[in-house]
Parts: sequence; structure tokens; C-alpha cells
Amino acid sequence: MGYYFDPTYIVLIPALILALYAQWKVNSTYKRYSTVRNSRGLTGSQVARMILDSNGLYDVQIAHISGNLTDNYNPKTKVLSLSDSTFSSSSVAAVGVAAHECGHAVQHATGYFPLYIRSALVPVTGIGSSLGWVLLLIGLIFSSYPLALVGVLLFSASAVFQAVTLPVEINASNRALKTLEQDFILEGDEVPMAKKVLIAAALTYVAALVSSLAQVFRLLLIASSTRRRR
Repeated sequence: MGYYFDPTYIVLIPALILALYAQWKVNSTYKRYSTVRNSRGLTGSQVARMILDSNGLYDVQIAHISGNLTDNYNPKTKVLSLSDSTFSSSSVAAVGVAAHECGHAVQHATGYFPLYIRSALVPVTGIGSSLGWVLLLIGLIFSSYPLALVGVLLFSASAVFQAVTLPVEINASNRALKTLEQDFILEGDEVPMAKKVLIAAALTYVAALVSSLAQVFRLLLIASSTRRRR
């Protein structure tokens, strides 16, 4: 019994390599600067509270969640969650991550438009991805290029989501670094250290976007096969 090799998988290889590199980069960079204690001895949760209060966001709660680098801000509940590796740590890396999440809280409070677009795309992305696969499969079974193409277009909502996410994350990091420096939360060469951590984290979002675009391109190639079979 022979094995079938789908040549369209080749287009995913560069994206996979980038994703693996990005994950290695963020883990290694965070690990490196997680051993460097900031000169003021502030923990991630303390820095988060300072930044939130300085922006008048007294109603945003700070919560402790399990895991490493699982930090996030939920605009619906106004809860900023810091992971085990951030909440009680006084490392430069932890402070940088905490400040980044505060950046999202400030984005929400100031009506940063791309953040609202990203939030609106969440349900659309979920539905588009699921329905897209179904329509693509039906289009392939019945050799219907238009139907298969509609499926690919619906699936591409995930790429649009990643394209919007990237500037949102970069903006949050820029806000974080500016605050850490202007409010003297980090001193001297600690800011460049935090910047390296956030740049490494941003690379994961670049990789996610590239992966989504590569997958959409691959599905377009698959959909086009229905035209050749007709």
C-alpha cells in the first residue's frame, strides 16, 4: 500500500521553522533576563498596580494565574492576570511582561481602535475557521471551485485576526517601555533588557501571522485543484 504525499505542505515549512525559532527565542530571552533582578526590587504585580493607578485604572483588578507566560488582560472583566513567572518575580523580564499587559489595559481605557477590532474578530475567526473547513471539503468533494474558494476566504479570517493582533501587541510593548523608562520603574540598562524580552515576544506574533498566511495560501492551492479536475 503506497503513501500519498501532499506537496502543498511544502509551503508551510518556512512558517514552521519561523514559529519554532520564535518560540525558542522568547523562551531563551525570558529565561536569560528572568535571573536579573530590577534595582528597585519591584515585583510584576507591584509594577502592574503602579502603572494601572498612574493611568487612573483603579477598577482594573490584578489576579494570579498558574503557568508561565500565560499573562493576559481581559477587557470584558477588567482583570489583568499575571502568571507564576511574573506575579511575584522581581526580575526585569517579569516587570517587562507585566507592563506589557498593562499596555493592553490602557489601550482598552483610551479606546485604542485596533484592540476593539481584534475583540470583534474573535467570534468571527472561530466561526470562519470551522465553517471554512466544511465548505472547502464540500467544494473538493463536488469539484466546486467557487464553494471551495468561499471556504478558503472564510478560513482566512484567522489571518486577518493575526494581522490586527500584531500592531496591537507592538503598541502595548511600546507603551510599556515608555512607561518603564519615564516613570523610572526600571533604571539604566534594565530598559534595554526588558525591550529584548518584549521584542522576542512580538516575534511569536509575527510567526503566527506568517503561519496563517502560509496556511491560507496552501488552501488556495488545494482549492484550485478542483478547477483542474473539471
